[in-house]
Amino acid sequence: MTSPTDPSSFPQRFRGKAVILTGAASGIGLATATRFAREGASVVIADLDGDAAAKAAEGLGASGALGVGCDVSDPEQVGACVDATTSRFGRLDVVVNNAGLMTFKPLTDLTVQDWQRVLAVDLLGAFSFICRALKVMKPGGAIVNVSSIHARETEALVAPYAAAKAALVSLTRSAAIEGKPRGIRVNAVLPGAVDTPMLWNNPNVKSGVEKIDRSDVGRPEDLAAAIAFLASDDAAFVQGAGLVVDGGRLAHL
Repeated sequence: MTSPTDPSSFPQRFRGKAVILTGAASGIGLATATRFAREGASVVIADLDGDAAAKAAEGLGASGALGVGCDVSDPEQVGACVDATTSRFGRLDVVVNNAGLMTFKPLTDLTVQDWQRVLAVDLLGAFSFICRALKVMKPGGAIVNVSSIHARETEALVAPYAAAKAALVSLTRSAAIEGKPRGIRVNAVLPGAVDTPMLWNNPNVKSGVEKIDRSDVGRPEDLAAAIAFLASDDAAFVQGAGLVVDGGRLAHL
């Protein structure tokens, strides 16, 4: 009997394919990178912390893993990451835009610079990768954007994040329309509460302003499975979708 962590227990849907995952040195990104590696992909972990990216890539134990320092808010660094991927693997098949930034301030205290900082990462970073990917991907490629349930239901103090994640869902639809004639699919996942430091370090959670039912908290691996599905040929007829992965949190009356 194979172990759940044994690579042979996973389908090999991405064998021979190259995948870039942003913000992937930890949390949902790392869990997703691990999933892709176990399914046979050559994985590129792109993270603001280049050392952490390199360490995470090494920890995957996959011969094709590569760690790249990349500030997604800088289009030149995004281009360099894509170039490094195509240079190393000769192709780019999947991009997962997972890098994210969250701030906590009342609207009345926010500055234009606060908004620009969040939008540059959470929205424009994804745009830069989408733009480059559409230029180099061949038919059969896939892009998955990691949005948030804050795109649909939100709370106080996180306006730039919620707005950016809502705009990312809209960008997903636009990119799906333009990607379809190229044979490239673009979809989004909208995670709910996930067991990562980003959740438990959230000031709203710490203060009790945002109530978290433990039964509504998912694992990073739950999101990884959903992302891998959307990136795979199993989702060949899924285009421009926003898949909510929240354990039913938004369904509560």
